[in-house]
Amino acid sequence: MMHNPPPVLEHACDLTVELGPIREMGRGRDGMRRIVPIIGGHFEGPLLNGQVLGIGADWQTGWADGLSELDTRYGLETHDGAVIEIRNYGYRHGSPDVLAALARGDAVDPSSYYMRTQARLETGDDRYRWVNRTIFIGSGRRLASAVVVSLFALR
Repeated sequence: MMHNPPPVLEHACDLTVELGPIREMGRGRDGMRRIVPIIGGHFEGPLLNGQVLGIGADWQTGWADGLSELDTRYGLETHDGAVIEIRNYGYRHGSPDVLAALARGDAVDPSSYYMRTQARLETGDDRYRWVNRTIFIGSGRRLASAVVVSLFALR
């Protein structure tokens, strides 16, 4: 029997996404809701380079067991002027002490908690149309006022 080739991850870039003050919404239908504004940043790597636009937010839902659902949508501008929308969805969870340290803004080893995403990028710029047809996977870490996501193209 012939098997399909396994997927390969190709490093696209590292996004450093700067965050504004968290807006707590309270309990929604599914859990505790919060809005985390995205106020800027930058990204660099072998496939994509540029700045994170101060347009967008992470609309998070958190549950009592420590799971946070990450649901972001924001804009990127490449070094050569293409505008790309990124929609990044995923989960962050860890032990209560690690999550408490993250909430305080402490430096925490990213291997001590799970933060993974799947991203969809879209643009109308012909130079970057390949992003419209590519699935991206991210591995992230939370800093005091930013998130760093290593984004990989799934080949």
